[in-house]
Amino acid sequence: MALTGRAGLVAALWIVVVLFVPQPGYAVLAGCLLLAAAIVVDLLFAGSVRPLRFTRSGAASVRLGETATVELVVENPGPRRVRGVLRDAWQPSAGLSPRTVPIDVPAGERRRLVFELKPTRRGDRSSEAVTVRAFGPLGLAARQGGHSVPWTVRVLPPFLSRKHLPSRLSRLRELEGNHPALVRGQGTEFDSLREYVVGDDVRSIDWRATARRNDVVVRTWRPERDRRVLIVLDTGRTSAGRVGTGWPRLDWSMDAALLLAALAAKAGDQVDFLAYDRAVRAWVSGASRTELLSALVNVMAPVEASLVESDAPGMAAAILARAKRRALVILLTDLNSAALEEGLLPVLPQLSSRHLLLVAGVSDPLVAAMAAGRGTAEQVYDAAAAERSVAERRRITARLRGHGVEVVDALPEDFAPALADAYLALKAAGRL
Repeated sequence: MALTGRAGLVAALWIVVVLFVPQPGYAVLAGCLLLAAAIVVDLLFAGSVRPLRFTRSGAASVRLGETATVELVVENPGPRRVRGVLRDAWQPSAGLSPRTVPIDVPAGERRRLVFELKPTRRGDRSSEAVTVRAFGPLGLAARQGGHSVPWTVRVLPPFLSRKHLPSRLSRLRELEGNHPALVRGQGTEFDSLREYVVGDDVRSIDWRATARRNDVVVRTWRPERDRRVLIVLDTGRTSAGRVGTGWPRLDWSMDAALLLAALAAKAGDQVDFLAYDRAVRAWVSGASRTELLSALVNVMAPVEASLVESDAPGMAAAILARAKRRALVILLTDLNSAALEEGLLPVLPQLSSRHLLLVAGVSDPLVAAMAAGRGTAEQVYDAAAAERSVAERRRITARLRGHGVEVVDALPEDFAPALADAYLALKAAGRL
């Protein structure tokens, strides 16, 4: 049972009447009895909410930033008309509109209600219960009850960097098209022989062909297809920091991973995905090129940053256990000097000895803005702290490169295309 605002208004008006009667005590008692009787009558004639039946349908997934439609059918098998309001209990981040709707379902009939969801966060957004409040004819009281009507909508990453895919595919076609780029490098496909020119790597010399032709001849190579790319997403505490437009580093990394996966799949490479902090949070392996993006967005959607320090040795063990043959391992993490010195650097030789390693991190544009401030004493102190942070970032980047690791460090909006460019550069150089 629930009382409406009309019942409170009637009680307030009766109090005004009590002020002008000669015996206010009897007037109060009479008013309470009359109001109670009216409430009882209202409840007796209100439609029952318990027999109501509900059926859901509509979208089961939606990209972040887009709108999904979910329908709810209300059936009234009871003997009385149900007139009132209905509230569908979704999380606030689901962006439900409208939150409550009026309903009027005659006996034996059904009504279809349409709700729109515009989620503000990734992950699974669900509604477990529907609450109905059926008013009586006087509008003083209502019968209220809840029904379990579960429904879940998975909010997928938006893949905003998709706009950069056509330009990178064009560069890929230049690399592997009708006139493939001829490069020299270990582990690539042999293409043809040509005469030696100054600057060629002496390790590319084909001595047998040189002996036959009486001229120095070198081998040329083309980038191989069907190489393996393992994208590793660090979901530890550093990935929870918000940068740029307010997205966490984790979401920027996911966006870059989707662009890279789409590009690598078009290049013919086998792409696997691993999300890890202190345990495996997501794993995709063996997905076909046509199903890869769908598989990635579905496993990425519920992944959230864990507010714990990532276990670097455990991550390295997980990578080595899943990548048996040499592969390009792309680690998406924060280039935080303290975290990397204590975590990644000690296990770096285990990875770099067996795989080509690329470490990529999103830089914070606020740090660059702080470094440029000189207007006040407070801004000067902020600029000094920012410069120190930038210097530490450069130092850890240099250390990583000194171990033979490729590094990508870019602002949030430039991060995905920068990572794609680094992948294409490795392809062009014959290192992948």
